[in-house]
Amino acid sequence: IMKRGKKEEDAAADGDTDTGSASAKKTKKAKEPEAPIMYDDPPDKMTSKDGREANMKITSWNVDGLRAWVKKKGLDWVREEAPDVLCLQETKCAEKSLPADITSMPEYPHKYWSASDEKEGYSGVAMLCKTEPLKVTYGIGNEEHDKEGRVITAEFPNFFLVTVYVPNSGRGLVRLDYRKTWDVDFRAYLSELDMQKPLVLCGDLNVAHQEIDLKNPKGNKKNAGFTPEEREGFGQLLESGFIDSFRELYPEQANAYTFWTYMMNSRGKNVGWRLDYFVLSSSLLPGLCDSKIRNKALGSDHCPITLHIAV
Repeated sequence: IMKRGKKEEDAAADGDTDTGSASAKKTKKAKEPEAPIMYDDPPDKMTSKDGREANMKITSWNVDGLRAWVKKKGLDWVREEAPDVLCLQETKCAEKSLPADITSMPEYPHKYWSASDEKEGYSGVAMLCKTEPLKVTYGIGNEEHDKEGRVITAEFPNFFLVTVYVPNSGRGLVRLDYRKTWDVDFRAYLSELDMQKPLVLCGDLNVAHQEIDLKNPKGNKKNAGFTPEEREGFGQLLESGFIDSFRELYPEQANAYTFWTYMMNSRGKNVGWRLDYFVLSSSLLPGLCDSKIRNKALGSDHCPITLHIAV
């Protein structure tokens, strides 16, 4: 578990994990403790550690049903954000049922879809690109995993982009054993790609890595997304030479979440989980400019995330 600094420890004890000024702390204390602590996405940083300008902007969003999300004007937000590549997860839509609003989008002439073979309206991912990738593949080359439409990989000149919707371990952890197998096989797939050229992995990884990554760690240790096994699986991925871009840039930032259940006004109270990530090969770290959580964007129970990188 991440070691937390003394200042943060005290702040957490106050139920105040905002690293604001001391005076802001005092006024917070006076309030009733229920006042939600929101996260403000800071201004985008467009220059990397080694002084290069970002030349690639990637957005990832679990849309929780593409057709409903299009109706909720998700594409208006996309046009405003204008990423070079848009990755979507949990599209829950067969290719023949895709709304024309998205299939005809001129901004993204190169569109790739992967849906679940057996269950319609389940899982599914998409990748929309402004410039054509050198090559696009589906799945990870493993039949057991590839029938649910969870992975698209695009090869670009300097890197691979992989988008994924990781299997949820399910209510009562009915799929935890399957998930553990998935984690091992998917990590092997990524490591093999990484030997050829560096990669950016984005999507809904269905795990909150550390206690800082969800509002209620204590109550969720036996729930899907925060079991020791899933957290360990993510830890092993990082140990194989990958980095969690958001945590790399914002190591102590609490209350930064990408998912809130629709129940109990969780989003209004910012009772959430950080389940969506940009994970990079460590060799891409010098070109990392920013990793954003666009928590104001509505249309799903997840918010979009955006990566600025110099590649």
